Amino acid sequence: MADTVWRNQTVITEFTLLGFGDLPDLHILLFLLFLVIHIVTMAGNILIVVLVVVDQHLHTPMYFFLGSFSCLETCYTSTILPRMLASLLTGDRTISFSGCLTQLYFSGSLACTECYLLAAMSYDRYLAICKPLHYSVLMNTRVCLQLVAGSWFNGFLAITILVLFISQLIFCGPNKIDHFYCESTPLIKLSCGDTYLIILLDFILACVFTLPPFLLTLMSYVCIIATILRIPSTIGRQKAFSTCSSHLTVVIIFYGTIIIVYMLLKHDTLRDLSKVLSLCYTVLTPLLNPLIYSLRNREVKASLNKAISKYVIFTKICRES
Repeated sequence: MADTVWRNQTVITEFTLLGFGDLPDLHILLFLLFLVIHIVTMAGNILIVVLVVVDQHLHTPMYFFLGSFSCLETCYTSTILPRMLASLLTGDRTISFSGCLTQLYFSGSLACTECYLLAAMSYDRYLAICKPLHYSVLMNTRVCLQLVAGSWFNGFLAITILVLFISQLIFCGPNKIDHFYCESTPLIKLSCGDTYLIILLDFILACVFTLPPFLLTLMSYVCIIATILRIPSTIGRQKAFSTCSSHLTVVIIFYGTIIIVYMLLKHDTLRDLSKVLSLCYTVLTPLLNPLIYSLRNREVKASLNKAISKYVIFTKICRES
């Protein structure tokens, strides 16, 4: 009986993701652009994971977190870009109610997990620079595993609670989501029922689950910068800063665009700009992660060169045999 009532109330069975629908002439160009971005993102992040696993010199806490972060980025980009590519290629912008909730669940969980992993990486750099003598004791294998496992657990827990409540909302029209993927705020706005409590819940969950890792990241870098400025030699300051500059760049891009996007969401006139900026933390950050760490990190570059050399030698041996 309850199921029958629920079906009668929920008229909407699918949504339309407006995305870049107002740019039909650019769909092929956008498809090719995002296809290249997706391939480069997947290849780059998978390469970092392989290097961290294979190269013994990269078996340190810093690179363990980097490998975990690259694995996360591989999963994150896979929740958004394939669906976007299919929409641009076929012109079909519809997504089922269950498909929308599934995309919201995984993209939201992985984004939240990213906040915690960035905080863990910041804490690792804080210990390495501010407490170098105690680093090996404080950041041991057990602590690394606990930080990574805790990041994934908290990330998925927060969105699980939100998605469970969103799944109980009544959607009876309209069904157009003004975004290129299923995101909680535009989806909640489409509900026919009272959304005050779920908006409040969304705000509380954001404060409880995402504000602490952001503050930990911020405090870590305040302490790191203060410690670096106290180093007397210029070479010493440059060496210390080089160990965290790559991570700091990713943090600024990720949090900077998220803060701007959620400020712009309050203004309907800036909705298109908000969608464009959303690409920065959903598409650009996963793309730049391997590029930033490979170009600005000596150990990763050395490991990559070693792997390329081994591959070249292996192919020569195979051809000669």
